[in-house]
Amino acid sequence: MRSARASNLWVVWLTLGFALLLSVSTMPRFMEMGRPLWLALFLTFWVLALPHRVGMTTAWCLGLLADVLNGSLLGQNALVLTLITFLVLTLHQRLRMFPMWQQSMVLLVVFGLAQLVQLWLHALTGNRQPTLEFVFPALVSALLWPWVCAILRGLQQRIGVN
Repeated sequence: MRSARASNLWVVWLTLGFALLLSVSTMPRFMEMGRPLWLALFLTFWVLALPHRVGMTTAWCLGLLADVLNGSLLGQNALVLTLITFLVLTLHQRLRMFPMWQQSMVLLVVFGLAQLVQLWLHALTGNRQPTLEFVFPALVSALLWPWVCAILRGLQQRIGVN
């Protein structure tokens, strides 16, 4: 029975790999500033669904992979994803009880804080962005949360990941 549970964890890693690919895929120029935080969305779902299996170490490792793929400062995405995971794990019990629209609002704040840290890190390295542009990815990600959650929950229940 234990081997059947462990064999289904490949779905978690496959979806997180897919999120990594989505985060580096090309988009039209006008949509680039509102690029969703795909890796943060998928990671947030798996942290809420499997907090005993997906945690801060996973976030740190995925963040380092994202840093390498994006060509950004090593540890920048790792720090941001670890912060998101810490906040989601801290709010884990409450978030699971909230209706979907409240989860989206809480995640808007969490992703907004992560984007503020990202903006601060960009300012430290001399790559300062326009002032309000950093809010759009958090807003788009919060709006996409119900759909990402529904798709991943359906996948989780269909395949039996636990």
